[in-house]
Amino acid sequence: SADINPIGSLNKQDIRGFLRWAAIHLGYSSLADIEAAPPTAELEPIRSDYILTDEDDMGMTYEELSAYGRLRKIFRCGPLSMFQNLCSTWGARLTPSQVAEKVKHFFKFYAITRHNMTTLTPSYHAGSYSPDDNRFDLRQFLYNTSWPYQFRKIDELVHELDVKDVQDSGNHEALAAASNGVGGVGVVASNGVNGMKVAASNGVSGKKVAASNGVISWMGISA
Repeated sequence: SADINPIGSLNKQDIRGFLRWAAIHLGYSSLADIEAAPPTAELEPIRSDYILTDEDDMGMTYEELSAYGRLRKIFRCGPLSMFQNLCSTWGARLTPSQVAEKVKHFFKFYAITRHNMTTLTPSYHAGSYSPDDNRFDLRQFLYNTSWPYQFRKIDELVHELDVKDVQDSGNHEALAAASNGVGGVGVVASNGVNGMKVAASNGVSGKKVAASNGVISWMGISA
């Protein structure tokens, strides 16, 4: 423990970028070795043929975690609005279903571990995405880990995006199967970031689906 954590508000991506810069411009070549080392908490014994990295343990990459952190903190995104944003950002390489699974995975474990932040050493506030507890982000620290309302809305939006994609493809048999009795394919999604209208990309066909603003709150949680 300590009085203050000097790097606690910086994500791994930014720290690694600084290490690379310092190794080149300040002449500390050993920092390049640190940056290149696989990140691991060493929770399991390291063997020559196996290393449990942080990313494998978390089930997400640090690049993904950086994106989640910025959307959650800077843009005040909850599960649904983060899903919308990432559909637009990652739509060229991931389907809506894949984006949904990643967002659900993040928020599940965020809800499980968020309360631990209340006991950590305070961090030097060095970035707008700082996760430091109860100083720059006054949202609650106890959550329902199943996020029933938000996850249900994500599932509904994924279904509508899938139906829209099949409709655009002209495959009527697949459309009938995907629709499964659900009428209408218009997608109305809440953007919990700001008053601007956003476009959520269909990751399969690249089609744009208009998403309108309308913050939904459940127990004070932005959807």
